[in-house]
Amino acid sequence: MNGRVTAVSSNGEYSFTKPNRDSIRLLAGLGVEGDVHAGVTVKHRSRVAQDPTQPNLRQVHLMHEELFAELGEEGFKVAPGDLGENITTQGIDLLGLPTGTLLRIGDTAVVEVTGLRNPCLQIDTFQDGLLKRVVGRDEAGNVVRKAGIMSVVREGGVVRPGDAIEAELPTGPHRPLARV
Repeated sequence: MNGRVTAVSSNGEYSFTKPNRDSIRLLAGLGVEGDVHAGVTVKHRSRVAQDPTQPNLRQVHLMHEELFAELGEEGFKVAPGDLGENITTQGIDLLGLPTGTLLRIGDTAVVEVTGLRNPCLQIDTFQDGLLKRVVGRDEAGNVVRKAGIMSVVREGGVVRPGDAIEAELPTGPHRPLARV
């Protein structure tokens, strides 16, 4: 499975959206340099309130650009960075990857997939009704999350739009993604 980066975003302040950048630098074990969610321990406010010593499994948020077209067909206007992701992708089935997949991005960066993003109610503040479009239920009643995946940085490096993404699946039995 391969794809490419279409946009990169970061924000040093808590904000739902993240401005697009020419490049971002991933720092091993920390996340995106200068981003409010970078760190060894949790940085998302709801997680900090629960237990600030938890490991940060949400250092880098990746989202597939194909979701924006799907949402556009339902009347929503969403662009890269609008939903708080750091890396917007194209051509790779992020939601179909197993936990532990390594994504090699650009020349040197490597992130390990930790799970699915579980979006909060802030998404409806951005656009009313959007939460129900990115978190729903399938025919069997199972929760389906479409708002991208979370990862941790294993090897640092600069990531730019146009960079290639190569997925390296884990060995052994694959564990499906769960919310983190």
